[in-house]
Amino acid sequence: MITEQTTVGEVAGSIPGSIPLFQEYQIDFCCGGGRTVSEVCREKGISFDQFLKRVTEAGESQRDSRLSEDWTAAPLSELIAHIVGRHHAYLNSELPRLAAMLAKVVGVHGSRHPESLLPLQTIYGKMKDELEQHMWKEENILFPMIEQMEAAKVEGKIVEAIPVRGPIQVMEMEHESAGHALREIRRLTSDFQAPQDGCATYRALFEGLKAFEADMHQHIHLENNILFPRAAKLQSE
Repeated sequence: MITEQTTVGEVAGSIPGSIPLFQEYQIDFCCGGGRTVSEVCREKGISFDQFLKRVTEAGESQRDSRLSEDWTAAPLSELIAHIVGRHHAYLNSELPRLAAMLAKVVGVHGSRHPESLLPLQTIYGKMKDELEQHMWKEENILFPMIEQMEAAKVEGKIVEAIPVRGPIQVMEMEHESAGHALREIRRLTSDFQAPQDGCATYRALFEGLKAFEADMHQHIHLENNILFPRAAKLQSE
């Protein structure tokens, strides 16, 4: 039951088909997943009834198996495998590809559009470095801790509490940093609209950044709104 006090993250987690709707309204459902439906409706100038109708329709019509997968019930090890296999693999491929494309565009068009391209390159470069370190910490520290906890529960073992809350808080702060960078990238690219004098590479870069933003939103949502709360609950148990 969705009420005005239901959080955006809860809606996205329980009705994955609502994610394209959040993207349409440019509602932050990942880093901003703790905000209530009433807050975002007021911000976007839509009524709660209108929002509820759209979300209900989205839930009924969802056909994308990736989005409709119920990660709120799947084993945490499967969710982690999905995050690493899909989203981390995507970042490992796209981060260097987009960086090379951005360098090429700056080299050709930077003198004509320095007010947008130069800060874009700086922000993207910093985000790329942070995300690469972020993934390493998740894959080598946090995710193995969560999998160890889950395995202990499945096997019925009583083990010393594994301190996941600290690493989770660090990951959430780093997600906030990435979210801020994504918002700045969208602003600097005028919602990913290449200028009229932009070449094919310029346009391809902006399309790539747009797809990158969409994948990052889904990625952070799975961690902030599903994996991390479930892991914290498991630690308490």
